[in-house]
Amino acid sequence: MQVAVKKWGNSVGIRIPALLSNSLKLQAESLVDIQEVDGRLIIEPIKPKYNLEQLLSGITEDNLHNEVDFGKPVGKEML
Repeated sequence: MQVAVKKWGNSVGIRIPALLSNSLKLQAESLVDIQEVDGRLIIEPIKPKYNLEQLLSGITEDNLHNEVDFGKPVGKEML
């Protein structure tokens, strides 16, 4: 896929077509790693890192799932 490099202030930039940004789950303000390797420009998405505290802070009364009964233990499960 070819795209044009455009002037952007004192720098240059490229637009990432929607087809690619959607498949890579890139949104505005997503972080990417940019490297030059053997004369090639490599752009890789940086996957966000989450910790348990961040994930738990997103739980609210509105998105809390009901408890699921999986039945009685049938093997060597530790509860």
